[in-house]
Amino acid sequence: MTYQGLISRYKQYLELPEHTQIISLLEGNTPLIPMPRLEEEFGGEIFVKYEGLNPTGSFKDRGMTAAISEAAGRGAKTVICASTGNTAASAAAYAARAGLRSIVLIPEGKVAVGKLAGAIAYGAEVIQIQGSFDDALSLVVEITQKTPIALVNSINPYRIEGQKTSSFEICDVLGSAPDWLCLPVGNAGNITSYWAGFKQYGKGLPQILGVQAAGSAPLVLGHPVEKPETVATAIRIGKPARGEQALEAAQQSGGKIIAVSDEEILSAQRMLASEGVWVEPASAAGLAGLVAETASGTFEAKGKKIVVVCTGHGMKDPSIITESFNAPQVIPAKYEALVDLVGA
Repeated sequence: MTYQGLISRYKQYLELPEHTQIISLLEGNTPLIPMPRLEEEFGGEIFVKYEGLNPTGSFKDRGMTAAISEAAGRGAKTVICASTGNTAASAAAYAARAGLRSIVLIPEGKVAVGKLAGAIAYGAEVIQIQGSFDDALSLVVEITQKTPIALVNSINPYRIEGQKTSSFEICDVLGSAPDWLCLPVGNAGNITSYWAGFKQYGKGLPQILGVQAAGSAPLVLGHPVEKPETVATAIRIGKPARGEQALEAAQQSGGKIIAVSDEEILSAQRMLASEGVWVEPASAAGLAGLVAETASGTFEAKGKKIVVVCTGHGMKDPSIITESFNAPQVIPAKYEALVDLVGA
């Protein structure tokens, strides 16, 4: 059977209006990759749900196929979003697929070049504001309330409908929900959607470990962060739009939301790469949280089935790697020089 994309595959589970016009890039169906070295270190069965293999390189495509499909079906001509990068690329790609105009507001400061390039390549009109992501989100909410422009950020309910399909896929592969699900938390739409999906699918419920960066951890601190700072740009959000729902999901699951340092996130990124999975820094936060909880004795991985959600491909934010890379050694184009260098 030919794969048809998420809406066609899981239509019976998705609450989408009748006017929805499917706009798909054959998103989803991402691999659940066993991680044998991590299993040796921590015990249990550990899998990575590698969302970086979606069409635009991140999990955002799951929600965007639903949001753009609904917007196109009701006759919207323009879509808009605020973004730290991944949403921008995804919105621009699906808008292009639908023949819609796309507008992206990005915050002042660092936006990963791989994400910005994607939005530009797909034809989005990119506008940078003198403010944070939260300021940008406030602006796009206001303009969509006063004009026919369609909002496609994660506060759009159809985004959640699309994103919850990842929990369906996990259950389809494992046969049931894992014992633990570890994932990054930024604007908090993803943790909300996973929990909704597991509850709906009826194949068990995991405990959820949501992980924020220490410099951008409003849900851990209990208050908004005015100027969030972290190397994990995808989760550099000081006032999550679905923060209350994220806290509810963690609590209802018997899990929690914690914060880890940038150093712990980058260490986890290297651990994943050592098993052949390169992710952007924010995507390593889930593993960083698992490592931290295991090291503190709070969590026992042995005998557990654990899924670590990696939300974006490493090519989304390559600068963190290239900036720390030492220039390669230069040798003459001679066999003897190569042997001398590699010690063969």
